Amino acid sequence: MNNKMYPCLLIKGKTAEAADLYIDIFGEGKIVQTSPYVVQIELSGQKLMLLNEGPSSSPNPSISFMVISEHEAETEQYWNKLAEGGKVMMPLGSYDWSSKYGWLQDKYGVSWQLYTGSRKDTPQKFSPNFMFTGARAGMAEDAIHFYTDLFPGSQIQGILKYGEGDGENIEHVKHAQFTVNGYTAMVMDSSENHDFNFNDAISLVVECDTQEEIDSYWNKLTANGGKEVACGWLIDKFGISWQIIPMQLAKLFEEPQRAQRVMGALMQMKKLVIADLENA
Repeated sequence: MNNKMYPCLLIKGKTAEAADLYIDIFGEGKIVQTSPYVVQIELSGQKLMLLNEGPSSSPNPSISFMVISEHEAETEQYWNKLAEGGKVMMPLGSYDWSSKYGWLQDKYGVSWQLYTGSRKDTPQKFSPNFMFTGARAGMAEDAIHFYTDLFPGSQIQGILKYGEGDGENIEHVKHAQFTVNGYTAMVMDSSENHDFNFNDAISLVVECDTQEEIDSYWNKLTANGGKEVACGWLIDKFGISWQIIPMQLAKLFEEPQRAQRVMGALMQMKKLVIADLENA
């Protein structure tokens, strides 16, 4: 499993609480790292970063997480716990594509699609799903090709378009799945009148081994309408936020006194420079 790419969720002031809740709900979890800035956990071997401070935005359903269970009872168990204090997007029930499926936001605003089905085609338990809405509806297929061209070891696993009876543009993507360097992600288009779109409350972190790797991803993701932000953050041309960071960044924050110096250096950067962080 590729843990050099993973999601980051902005949960201000409640990262420790959220980490404990997600581990309790999903099991097979552990806390990997804690600091005043982030809590990093693993769920079923997958890395997840919970961010304590940062952007002013809040998570919304434009990025949700597909959770695949092979048994209906497991799906229902997740649903009952995540629904406490949350909001239902699609009720838990039987649908054409799954015997037990539901879509909800938890009490932190993070969206989950709970799906009962085979793990054969998607062995990764948690997969981000990107919904292209509003002015971006219809861009999902372009995004798939952009990301699979950008990252090594990528593969398009399937693209399903809307049918005549779906009430959507038949050129738009109903559901698609692809992998980038071993990490599974999903996309869909929706022309419905949603009141949300991509923001920086949920981002994708890419850990890089070298400065050359950082430079390459940074340059390509900020090109053609992308935007440099700060502290290793950027927004690509589709509006999706990324953090391009060195693999050793977490270790640089382990010693409290050094962590302050590293954070001071990092705050002055847009694209991260490994040598400057190591010498802080």
